Amino acid sequence: MGGAVVDDMPPGVKAPDGGWGWAVLVGCFVITGFSYAFPKAVSVFFKELIREFDVGYSDTAWISSILLAMLYGTGPLCSVLVNKFGCRPVMMVGGLFASLGMILASFATSIIHIYFCTGVITGLGLALNFQPSLIMLNRYFSEKRPLANGLAAAGSPVALCCLSPLGQILQYQYGWRGGFLILGGMLLNCCACGALMRPLLIPKRPQELDKSTPRAAEEKKPQPKKKLLDFSVFKDRGFVIYTIAASIMVLGLFVPPVFVVNYAKGLGYEDTKSALLLTILGFVDMFARPASGLIAGMKVVRPRSVYLFCFAIIFNGCTDIIGSQAKDYGGLVVFCIFFGMSYGMVGALQFEVLMALVGTEKFSSAIGLVLLMEAMAVLVGPPGAGLLLDATHQYMYVFLLAGCEVTLSAVVVTLGNFLCIKRKRQDLEDKLEMAVTEAEKERLNCGAEGEDDNKGEKDPKGKENGNVGAVKAEEMMIVEEMGKEGRKEE
Repeated sequence: MGGAVVDDMPPGVKAPDGGWGWAVLVGCFVITGFSYAFPKAVSVFFKELIREFDVGYSDTAWISSILLAMLYGTGPLCSVLVNKFGCRPVMMVGGLFASLGMILASFATSIIHIYFCTGVITGLGLALNFQPSLIMLNRYFSEKRPLANGLAAAGSPVALCCLSPLGQILQYQYGWRGGFLILGGMLLNCCACGALMRPLLIPKRPQELDKSTPRAAEEKKPQPKKKLLDFSVFKDRGFVIYTIAASIMVLGLFVPPVFVVNYAKGLGYEDTKSALLLTILGFVDMFARPASGLIAGMKVVRPRSVYLFCFAIIFNGCTDIIGSQAKDYGGLVVFCIFFGMSYGMVGALQFEVLMALVGTEKFSSAIGLVLLMEAMAVLVGPPGAGLLLDATHQYMYVFLLAGCEVTLSAVVVTLGNFLCIKRKRQDLEDKLEMAVTEAEKERLNCGAEGEDDNKGEKDPKGKENGNVGAVKAEEMMIVEEMGKEGRKEE
């Protein structure tokens, strides 16, 4: 049987929850690893760049900042391109951009050239891969989606554990220019991952069935043009609450991994021992993400995944606050273990909750808008923590600020859920009760009319049944609306 290629997953196509979806998951795993780990892995070349171009550390730090800003800030652009051209071509072009940026950077003659090549071009290429890969993962998995999200998110710590040592080896063997050139070649694997994103297929029906079935006639009608960027997601209270909370969370979420090594150095420990803290954090994170996805996929937990997400955020915030009181290396090791657990939980659940809130149809627009809002927080968070460190010269206050910001985001989610979404659901219940009362009155009126006209009408019950049917249809619409709101709330 042949099939028609579909990239936007119409309602008639069911997510396969396996099959080729596992290949899509592998591609998403690799893309997630490159996207999140690459800005950190590039930092191993900073000392060579400082020596080569005679600049300061703050100048080289802009390379990672621009990479992250492009990854998050180009979210709406990625949404428009995906809705217009589909995921596969966007990802393959993005892979070419990511590779081209690093190759051009290997010939740079000033730090400005690296800003543009590595920061802008490579950052745009990674963005054009990261967002479409998550969209395709959402289309291929439904029942197993939490587990798939957890496994894909594990690509970040795995890639970080591999790329950072690899970068040091390349720098030692070939210098920073040779290292950039080889990393650019590695990023061509993004094109291979993009090729894995095969659109779903709609099985074709026989022609004779097509002509006779009402559904076929419905499909032949011209479909409304799909919006390139759907701003109607902001009408969803759950999405607005999620976006606000995620933006606050990102202010402090990435701060501890940036400062924990220097925290240990400030306590007097050597560089190698201090750098081991990030390895411990990444190792725990590597197993926490798929484990969190497995737990979120359980029948009892999945309808309440938003509460599990809240717990993960509070866990992360409290870990930061308690870890700020660490006075020795052992305390920092314990902090990294618990931070890795909570950080992995947040990483595995953040996009799963967003997918559950907005659904498959609007996810491509929703993720772009969320990433744009988070981009502003990413640019403010770590530099703001750095300013606080310069003012106080105490890492304790940096970790306390990060913990308070993350915990505040959990409070926003919890209060928004109870005060806004619960109230809306109560309003729908009141509407349903009123509709039932009106339906009972309508039945009595129809019954009275039927008794008066039972001899003068051919089908005295037809009118009654028609009226009651209309009322029942109205009841069903309200029930369906309540069901949708309930699912969004969960």
